[in-house]
Amino acid sequence: MKILMISTEYPPMQGGIGRYSEKLVDSLRSEGVQVFVVCNEDGKGEFRGISPNNQDNSKVLLNITKEIEPDVVHVQYEHGLYGIHLDPINPRKTHTNIEFFYEECKVPIVTTFHSAYTFTQWMKLVVPLNSSRFGRLGTYLRMAYDYWTHLVNYGSFNSLNRRKIGPNKDGVVFSKYLANIIPGSSLIYHGAEPSISPPLDRREARKMFSLPEHSNIALAIGFMTATKGWDVIGKMRVPKGWKVVINTSKNHYGRERLEDKFENQGVINLNRGFLSDRELSLLFYCADALILPYKVTSGSGVMYDGLAHGLPFISSKLEFFKEFSDMGLGISVDRNPVEFSKALLKLKVDYKRYKDAVMIFRKNLLWKEVANKHILLYNSIINRSTPPLVRKIIR
Repeated sequence: MKILMISTEYPPMQGGIGRYSEKLVDSLRSEGVQVFVVCNEDGKGEFRGISPNNQDNSKVLLNITKEIEPDVVHVQYEHGLYGIHLDPINPRKTHTNIEFFYEECKVPIVTTFHSAYTFTQWMKLVVPLNSSRFGRLGTYLRMAYDYWTHLVNYGSFNSLNRRKIGPNKDGVVFSKYLANIIPGSSLIYHGAEPSISPPLDRREARKMFSLPEHSNIALAIGFMTATKGWDVIGKMRVPKGWKVVINTSKNHYGRERLEDKFENQGVINLNRGFLSDRELSLLFYCADALILPYKVTSGSGVMYDGLAHGLPFISSKLEFFKEFSDMGLGISVDRNPVEFSKALLKLKVDYKRYKDAVMIFRKNLLWKEVANKHILLYNSIINRSTPPLVRKIIR
């Protein structure tokens, strides 16, 4: 089986989608699948040439598809990574620089959807970006424009996702929440495994990060963006016996510049930037839980990584997180400092129950399991797309 994996973001570029794509590619190759990767010039795929700013993404991909003749094309689809254009006047013109490829490609396509939102979360994606040229007025005008553009394009954004499911097209999502928004897609959980196994002794791990030995630690990591909601952490009264440990980093394409100082005695900001897989695993081994006060999310690679390391979570009561807290893997609360502080106390009282549930669930995240589910999906779409006589000859 020959797969063309498309992901604009790919290591050594910094970003969760690139990291996920690389892990999936490596796992598929371990199962005997031949995989070719096409990505941005800054990635290390076999083919390059796509970017958010390249209006010819589709032509690049069609040429590569013609060259290698894959059985299946698999797109890691995050709209912004292919250049999304939201039209403020005619939403029917809203598109990305990869839509033409979907229309013209004759090879079966599987799409992993990394973003889909309820209307409320969609509107919360609008964040103020300071205007250095026009000052405060420029910031307000930009915000008004962005609010209007998002308001009229919610249906168009969802349509971009829905059009990628069909007779010769399948979809992969990481949660039932996303499966409900994108009907016809297949649920395959986001793979996650510790990079260090067996687990390192907690005391030794904490020494490496100069973290307190005897406190309970709730960990918050990721890109410093407004939608992460870390303002809640700065305002929390962290309960006695707990510390909240933060490590921030910056996405390859990130534009936001947020204040990362937390004047809170209960908060420790490591400020170590983007971590390698090994460093990330070590940091997870330092923690007792994850803290995820997000304002918006379609999914969370951090949550899956935490679960893989045996960590329950405390999160905002968003639809995605609620799905997993309902499984007993964590606690979802209203997004305010008081509720998050209470949740830390509640978690400590009933920690074993949450921990046991996580240890059972994390078996679903093994990369071998994830790769084999993808292979089943690939075979399914190949069989549907290939005429019976040709299929018999191939077998």
